[in-house]
Amino acid sequence: MADSLVSIQIIPKTKGGEDVISYVDEAISCIQKSGLKHEVHPLETTIEGNLSDIFQLIEEMNEAMIAKGSINVISQIKVLYQPSGASMDQLTEKYR
Repeated sequence: MADSLVSIQIIPKTKGGEDVISYVDEAISCIQKSGLKHEVHPLETTIEGNLSDIFQLIEEMNEAMIAKGSINVISQIKVLYQPSGASMDQLTEKYR
């Protein structure tokens, strides 16, 4: 069972101020390839899984931004760590 929810917003600094959409698409692609449950929202993506797996994924996402040509990357994250189990569905079921 997943023990964490992490919401992340990737903000890559691009050369010459180029548009960041392709960078964000690449970050989301990393999340999709991870196989972790996730939901993409307009300003951030929430990932459900084990904390160590998610932090490893965040490292991979940052490395992918640099490999794509970003000068640096800001990753704004929010973390819910709950060893007894954490799920997006549990937290939002009353709103659906």
